[in-house]
Amino acid sequence: MSHINKQMGSFFLTTKCNLRCVYCYNSKERKTFKEQTLPLHIAKAGVDYFFSTSESRHIRFYGPGEPTQELKLMKGIVDYARGKAGNKLLTEIQTNGCFESSVKEWMLDNMNIVWVSFDGEPDVQDLNRPFAGGKPSSPIIEENVRWLITNKGDRNIMVGARVTITNANVNRQMKIVDYFQSLGIRHIWTDPLFPSVNTLPVCEDAEMLKGYDFDMETYVDRYIEAYRYAEQKDLFYGSFLACNFDGKCDKHCRACTPVPHFTSDGYVSACDLVTFGENAHHMDCFVYGKWNEEKRKFDFDEGKIKQLQSRSIDNMEHCKSCRVRSHCGGYCLGEVMNETGSLVGQKPKTCVAIRRLFDEIGLRNEPYLYTHP
Repeated sequence: MSHINKQMGSFFLTTKCNLRCVYCYNSKERKTFKEQTLPLHIAKAGVDYFFSTSESRHIRFYGPGEPTQELKLMKGIVDYARGKAGNKLLTEIQTNGCFESSVKEWMLDNMNIVWVSFDGEPDVQDLNRPFAGGKPSSPIIEENVRWLITNKGDRNIMVGARVTITNANVNRQMKIVDYFQSLGIRHIWTDPLFPSVNTLPVCEDAEMLKGYDFDMETYVDRYIEAYRYAEQKDLFYGSFLACNFDGKCDKHCRACTPVPHFTSDGYVSACDLVTFGENAHHMDCFVYGKWNEEKRKFDFDEGKIKQLQSRSIDNMEHCKSCRVRSHCGGYCLGEVMNETGSLVGQKPKTCVAIRRLFDEIGLRNEPYLYTHP
């Protein structure tokens, strides 16, 4: 199933976050806003809208802060969605894993897919993703992950890891596999580090260009080794670069559908990288809806929807002669827009990496059991 077919309504619950990740893609943006949380009545309207426009009954909780910081709100949304969808409801969360006992106890009975943003061995995790006061985060994440996996019983819950690969862990990918196996994690998705979202496209931001440093060739070298190593252990070790290697597509991701992401400031976004509707700057093309409090409904911009839907491998010159085009889809629309300022832009180093991965590991014979978050 290609990545674009992962249709789900996402809820960006809050700007509150208990960690201070060194590479956070929206930290500067969050600092420009007062702390805010998605109102429950807007979230309920989001559930209604998504269920009325899609056959999917899959909902998900995500940033820009840490969703478990708003447990009461998350409970309210899940309860409401379950009242509408019954046992067809599928719930997913991407969390930093740093939550209290009350959260994990509720999560055990109410979440089906739990992706923990977790960068591997403790020294790397604590370097990249410390608590706000500098305290290491790895001990509490390890405890929570082990507890969820140990206590899952016959519940329909999967706990996996979503790993940002930086220069700190790029050469340690087989060790990452071993480490997560020791915690009981069997499903791992890796994402190469990408530049943060700021007020300008990265191509026009000299400070951002100067500060971004990642060795994509080394990532691919070590990823291939770790992928094969994980297979031998009957574990899954995936790469976002290969998220469409289990199917055919002419578009990369759900931003091209678009699938709704309901923001804490009352907008509808098409992309995980666009977590606010106000002042989205060069990423404004992804903001295609806004809550109308007077009418108690969302207003949508049909022009923006059509623009997003038009992005295809058939109208991108660099894709037309690429042998991997139908198993890539033009790569992540959010990253491309942020870095090039164009919906049909290209990340050349990433294209080279995707082709190499395709040549080395090839297509999957069956769909990914748990698709990329």
